[in-house]
Amino acid sequence: MNATEVKALLEQKIDQSQVFAEGEGCNFQVVVVSPVFEALNTVKRQQLVYSHLQEAIASGAIHAVTMKTYTPDQFAKL
Repeated sequence: MNATEVKALLEQKIDQSQVFAEGEGCNFQVVVVSPVFEALNTVKRQQLVYSHLQEAIASGAIHAVTMKTYTPDQFAKL
């Protein structure tokens, strides 16, 4: 799996998301921006992202993921 595939997977699964993904091999860093995160705390946001990556993690295609999650308003303020 490559960063482009991780980006496409998350953008497909998380409504109205914008994903920035970097990495190679099986280690990735992702930034996910979505209004879906509005009502979720940090742990719930990460659990949501991980739930969509679980199959790739289980297969070994992804070994490690570091992530940052933001609502559109939070991202705009960065």
